[in-house]
Amino acid sequence: MQPLQILLFFSVFDFHIIQGNPANPFPNDNSMVITQKTAERYFGNSNPLGKIISTSYRENFTVTGVIKDFPDNSSINYDMIMPISYHIHHQPPGVDLNTNFMWYNYETYLLLKPGTDLKSLSVKIRQVHLNHKPDDTDADYLLLPLSKMHLYNADLTDKGIVTVRIFIIIALLILVIACINYVNLSTARSMLRAKEISMRKIVGAAKSHLFMQFIVETALLFLLAAAFAIGLIFILMPLFNQVSGKQLVFNLADYRIWLVILATIAGTLAASSIYPALLLSSFQPLKALKGKISAGIGDVLFRKILVVTQFVFSIVLIVGTIVITGQLNYIRSKDLGYDKTNVFIFDMRAIGPHYDAARAEMLKQPGVLDVTRSSAPIVSVGGQDGTPEWDGKPANSTFIVHPMVVDKDFIPFFKLKMATGSAFTGAVSDQAHFILNEAAVKEISMKNPIGKRFKIDGNEGTIIGVVKDFHFASMKEKIGPTVFLYTSNFLPYVYIKTTGRGAPKAIKAAETQFKQYNSQYPFNYRFLDDIFNNLYKGEQTEGKLFNYFATIAIFISCLGLLGLAAYTAQVRTREIGVRKVLGASVSGIVGLLARDFVKLVFIAIIIATPLAWFAMYKWLQDYAYRINIGWWVFALAGTISIIIAFITISFQTIKAALMNPVKSLRSE
Repeated sequence: MQPLQILLFFSVFDFHIIQGNPANPFPNDNSMVITQKTAERYFGNSNPLGKIISTSYRENFTVTGVIKDFPDNSSINYDMIMPISYHIHHQPPGVDLNTNFMWYNYETYLLLKPGTDLKSLSVKIRQVHLNHKPDDTDADYLLLPLSKMHLYNADLTDKGIVTVRIFIIIALLILVIACINYVNLSTARSMLRAKEISMRKIVGAAKSHLFMQFIVETALLFLLAAAFAIGLIFILMPLFNQVSGKQLVFNLADYRIWLVILATIAGTLAASSIYPALLLSSFQPLKALKGKISAGIGDVLFRKILVVTQFVFSIVLIVGTIVITGQLNYIRSKDLGYDKTNVFIFDMRAIGPHYDAARAEMLKQPGVLDVTRSSAPIVSVGGQDGTPEWDGKPANSTFIVHPMVVDKDFIPFFKLKMATGSAFTGAVSDQAHFILNEAAVKEISMKNPIGKRFKIDGNEGTIIGVVKDFHFASMKEKIGPTVFLYTSNFLPYVYIKTTGRGAPKAIKAAETQFKQYNSQYPFNYRFLDDIFNNLYKGEQTEGKLFNYFATIAIFISCLGLLGLAAYTAQVRTREIGVRKVLGASVSGIVGLLARDFVKLVFIAIIIATPLAWFAMYKWLQDYAYRINIGWWVFALAGTISIIIAFITISFQTIKAALMNPVKSLRSE
């Protein structure tokens, strides 16, 4: 369950209450509004209003409203909504969230008047901040339109828009490759219609009539293809959603879908049909009837340019596939600075007061190597605090740090390395001790930090150690400042390190202890490897889709190359027959026919290399830690493209080379 605590939520957004009082959805702090799905889950078909839901901390909330389920494509998607007044009134003594300007754990939405200037409003909000905290001069506020929230970060950097643009470009490249194939094959096979066109001209058909005839023929073909494509979309959409992890809906009632379809048909029609139509309608009838135009039909140079173009696109996609796969492998294999092997984590809930006894019991079980706990998963710490103070802190400076509360076993459990100083020992004095990471020490420019004063969120003490940097977030971000605090009191997350093979026994032991203190709750655990992989779930999906689309593009390119190879073999039948009569070998003829196509692929490699390097260089800039693009990437992509091209044309070239020369010469 995902609770949401927010004020005036239903005044700002149009998620309408279908049961309850819309004017007063939260009559008190312990009120709760739930979705239809949640109501059905807990109360079936009975009226949920007035019913009680108990939280994991044994607090009761009364259901005072029901709303429709949130749309799957909404960035706001929760099961339960509670008033933020509850959260405000349940803070530690002395903490007032209404006037606290140094906690960054909340999303704030502003309903603005039309025409409001975001920059000037940002300046005004910053001034409010400074009125409450005058020394926080580094503070700034970034206002992000809701329409950009899904694909952009607050500073308008990428949060998914780059991925969208990449796949739009890939879709356009595939369309361009298909259009190139159509133009190539249409012009290459134009001789077959030369006499038909000539007869039409002789009996009085105008050039404009013939031009429109070919345009209409192509348009009908494209309309049939579009209808077929729409049917395929309906069939394949569930599979695409499964692969991509999205919940996309193909709704033909949406006018924007039709705009995209019509724009695609119009664009591909213009790109694919105009040149072939002009060529076919411009034949000179007498020459065509005498068979004297074959040498100039289709503009051989133009066709070669098109072949090079489509292979440039294909090679760029091959390079992209190699680089994306390499970056994902790099992420999975990079040393994180700690050991997460065979470690699983779970929320202890009511085990907290009995942790020492539960830990001792779990350590007795086979398969359990060690046990520790912390305030947040080490793979994704997340929390931020802007209140630190330290010896030598410059006036009017702000320092954002990621705090993490741990016990004495945490650092040796994960084999974190100390750069200097010592780790926690579990002594009472450790509650006034801090351990910083190297990034934090560098950020505050502190020399010889051991023994220096440090204060955060009301906790004051001294620095006793500096731990070497470790990755506690996505590798798209540089390692940020972190501070470890010690406590022997309740911490929510328990880690258990297993022997690997003994993992099932370790999990069973953890479940036994969990159920002893939490009999009413299900036992849920996750391995750190799975949490880590989820940080890059989007990139993994992106890489998988990129591979699929690259394969489709290469396949379409090969279809065009196969058609051109067949046409080339057909028009050079007489030449092949003469060469065989004069003693040419099958391998020599295959090499002769394949040579021209392989030359085109080499030209494509030369053109594609700088384009692919630039595209993947820009993509890798999203990662603070990334691979280098070596020369071998382009050599491998070029070799793959040459092999694919040669295999594609080899069937037709070998078939032509094996043809009986007597038959080929007789047919000519």
